[in-house]
Amino acid sequence: MSDMQFGSSKALTMGIELELQILNRRDCDLTHGAGDLIRILEGSGHPGDIKPEITESMIEISTGIHERYDSALAELRAIRDALVAVARKLNLLVAGGGAHPFQRWNERQIYDKPRFRQISELYGYLAKQFTIFGQHVHIGCPDGDTAMYLTHAMSRYIPHFIALAASSPYHQGTDTAFDSSRLNSVYAFPLSGRAPVLDRWDAFVAYFEKMRAARVVESMKDFYWDIRPKPEYGTIEVRVFDTPLTVDKAAALAAYVQALARYLLIERPVAVHEDMYLAYTYNRFQACRFGLEGLMIDPGTHEHRPLHEDIVATVGLLSTHAEELDSTAAMRLVAGWAATRTNDAAWMREHFRRSDSLADLMWQTSQLWSGSL
Repeated sequence: MSDMQFGSSKALTMGIELELQILNRRDCDLTHGAGDLIRILEGSGHPGDIKPEITESMIEISTGIHERYDSALAELRAIRDALVAVARKLNLLVAGGGAHPFQRWNERQIYDKPRFRQISELYGYLAKQFTIFGQHVHIGCPDGDTAMYLTHAMSRYIPHFIALAASSPYHQGTDTAFDSSRLNSVYAFPLSGRAPVLDRWDAFVAYFEKMRAARVVESMKDFYWDIRPKPEYGTIEVRVFDTPLTVDKAAALAAYVQALARYLLIERPVAVHEDMYLAYTYNRFQACRFGLEGLMIDPGTHEHRPLHEDIVATVGLLSTHAEELDSTAAMRLVAGWAATRTNDAAWMREHFRRSDSLADLMWQTSQLWSGSL
């Protein structure tokens, strides 16, 4: 298949990818353990997929294709258990979170893989600073036109995703005052941000071919957009989530995206045009900086509303769709986090306040990830 032929997949199926931190047990700093973990896991019959990321201190897990929240959650738990068991044998810890709070980027080691070496050569120190950790959610689309509509229609909810998943308040040993500092690192890349307003697949292919002819990109992987189509999978990929501190939260957030996708595709409440992005950067910043306390400007009505209120109202709109997808339990969790204005960044700040130790915070985070807390 050509890399720009859209591979049809079943509508509203979902897959989840999580980038995870590898820690040593001595001081809970990042350590170079990805190669050893992957080598031992190979051939072990573990569920899902486990593969390297750009530095040796990262590892990525991904599920198969799911139609329902419960099955995705079950697989994530099984992958986690397999990974944690091997990490324990290697005297390593694994943790969620969008960024390690005190690691030094210059100590990171690029994983020995051609694409990662290429990124390092192109982006210099940014490649090592890209030791940040995100959750990606894939939603199946039957065709490219559907994918382009969802790519843009879903953009209204990007602040929801950022605020709910925010788990990177610390950077280089300092509280950044952001709930999600991770996305500031992503924005340093020249091909980050959002996709151009093209609502037909053939128009997008023409745009992509112009970019490839100019040698700006070689493949879709070169776009670091918040949401991007993935033609080889037949999906759209939502990329703004910090990695949550638990797989349970990761599964609930993916179910929220799935329910939103069903609502958008069936009710078609959004007309795609450039004006829908007028407040995009502002809303994105508010979510990163203030989390669920941030303000959001509705791109259609221009109404200003606290993010936590907008999320609760949106969950209400999704009730029928969640019932059809068997994800009502996940929607209750999402609404609860919004109503109480609590995300993982708040959990991390509270635990640091108690111990005054970022190393202890990362120990607690690793225990939370493993299911021990």
